[in-house]
Amino acid sequence: MQKNTMQDNNDQDIKLLIEAMIFVSQVPLSVKTIQETLSDQKKLSKKRLLAILHELQNDYDARGISLIEVASGFRFQAKDQYSDYIALLFKEKAPRYSRALLETLSLIAYRQPITRGEIEDIRGVAVSSYIIRTLQERDWIHVVGHKEVPGKPGLYGTTKEFLDYFSLKSLAELPELMEVTELKIAADGERANVAEQAT
Repeated sequence: MQKNTMQDNNDQDIKLLIEAMIFVSQVPLSVKTIQETLSDQKKLSKKRLLAILHELQNDYDARGISLIEVASGFRFQAKDQYSDYIALLFKEKAPRYSRALLETLSLIAYRQPITRGEIEDIRGVAVSSYIIRTLQERDWIHVVGHKEVPGKPGLYGTTKEFLDYFSLKSLAELPELMEVTELKIAADGERANVAEQAT
């Protein structure tokens, strides 16, 4: 039986081990998870582990995949410029979401915590239960509390799964949101198009 020699491993061996761990993991691996997994064989300080992860990121700069950090930890993913070609490998197409769903998700992401009524006030149209249910089933939003007004409506916020899906470490990395007036104009234009097609 081969003995575990982690105690004697140098930085290169440890880097290769961490690379393998992230590669086979089904979910992003956090610094804490990596430290705890290796704790019986090797004590790694957070500073040293982050330095190793940074080296790994540099190693993949010139490759078709990247080691990126999202809210839940580190993971490998294909670079954006190859996504259309990689999609050809899969029979199922990526789900397409309606403009209403994406607008609702955007408002929750940028203005959280926010109630369904506040979303409807901004968009100028009702938010369907289907949209809220879809976002919750995707684990992109959840109820973070209740507003202290009559009826105590739920306050919605985004989740770590939302950040992971969109390859974000935190909400601070979100791009700038269009002004509310622009959002209303876009929504009005969409309703006008629908009305025109119906006539």
